[in-house]
Amino acid sequence: MYAKLGLIFDAKGYYDEMPERNVVMCNTIIIGLMWLGMVEESKHLFHGLKERDSISWTTMISRLMQNGMEREAVDMFREMILAGFTMDQFTFGSVLTACGSLLALGEGKQIHAYVIRTDHKDNVFVGSALVDMYSKCKSIKSAETVFERMTQKNVVPWTAMLVGYGQNGFSEEAVKIFFEMQRNGFEPDDFTLGSVISSCANLASLEEGAQFHCQALVSGLISFITVSNAFITLYGNWGSMEDSYQLFVEMNTRDEVSWTALLTGYAQFGKANETIDLFERLLAIGLKPDGVTFIGVLSACSRAGLVEKGLQYFESMIKEHGIIPIPDHYTCIIDLLCRAGRLEEARSFINKMPCHPDMVGWATLLSSCRVHGDMEIGKWVADSLIELQPHNPASYVLLSSLYAAKGKWNEVAQLRREMRDKRVKNEPGYSWIKYEGKLHVFSDDDQSSPFLGQ
Repeated sequence: MYAKLGLIFDAKGYYDEMPERNVVMCNTIIIGLMWLGMVEESKHLFHGLKERDSISWTTMISRLMQNGMEREAVDMFREMILAGFTMDQFTFGSVLTACGSLLALGEGKQIHAYVIRTDHKDNVFVGSALVDMYSKCKSIKSAETVFERMTQKNVVPWTAMLVGYGQNGFSEEAVKIFFEMQRNGFEPDDFTLGSVISSCANLASLEEGAQFHCQALVSGLISFITVSNAFITLYGNWGSMEDSYQLFVEMNTRDEVSWTALLTGYAQFGKANETIDLFERLLAIGLKPDGVTFIGVLSACSRAGLVEKGLQYFESMIKEHGIIPIPDHYTCIIDLLCRAGRLEEARSFINKMPCHPDMVGWATLLSSCRVHGDMEIGKWVADSLIELQPHNPASYVLLSSLYAAKGKWNEVAQLRREMRDKRVKNEPGYSWIKYEGKLHVFSDDDQSSPFLGQ
């Protein structure tokens, strides 16, 4: 009774004073303690039990996973097997979710085998967890196989497969399976619709986006904040900032994601003033920006040439908001300094970084060295790039352009010989467009398109 009323400490005190206790009482106390984030107390209580049942084990596994202790959840699952207890759909669902979070494909496959042996393979809940686990582990073909072999489906496995496609960059497949789901009589919920809209944001198809928007309006799902946020991102990616802003204004409730989605859209299309103004408004109403928000505002400062403001935002991100920079943040600062021609400061910034820049960061500085004709820093960057990815043609091409601009043709020839010896090929870039319902992909000097003369 105390636990159900949320009085977990009263319940725990009453439990400790009881002369006789049973496993049901203990499971209830464990759930309450875990709910309050008292993980160590829950573990201590669990390990001190003289009697446990499958619910005790499953409760611990699921709560460990929900508290971000995925590795301990998987280890406890192994202990449960050795102890000879029977698993149910909730046990498998929790441990498979933990494996997905850990990207532990090998362990996930072992648990899949155990699912088959214990005859849980036709359980909808377990099947959905398997699809999710394989998708997060980038094994999309395995996810497809599990999904196709499921004898029973509801909206959950359909959504898991759709999200899996989106997470792995298969946006077209995500849209296709959404329509297939509807043909099979399953109507999307807010999470499903939000997921397919997010996948659609990576496509160049305005038609699908408009169709989903109409469906959201008719079904009433547009009122869900996740769906509206997805549409703001969608229109922002397409450059339809008026539509994106209108959706933002019409929302009854907005969260940090809503603000960040609109801010990122402005930043992506060079609207620096709107980006910075929105960021300042976000801070003024007491919302807490995250790392994605700062990527948007830093890139906006870079495009607008607001070097000092961008550096101030970067410093406040770390000191005031406690956000640890990721490579994208460092790349924004490198780009900020490079666009202003402050290449020496960019080099100094890189040398002070706790890790090496990613390919984009290095390439940004190398490209700026070519623009400003800085051979010394350019050579240093190119050597670092080639060491990082010796078979990536971008660094060779940029350094070759730098040499050519300075008339150093011997060095250009040497670089080309080096590319040939290492079998580094400069792959052509591709563009694509949707025409009359069909996607057309083409590259430079491509003569294969039937619409070439149009």
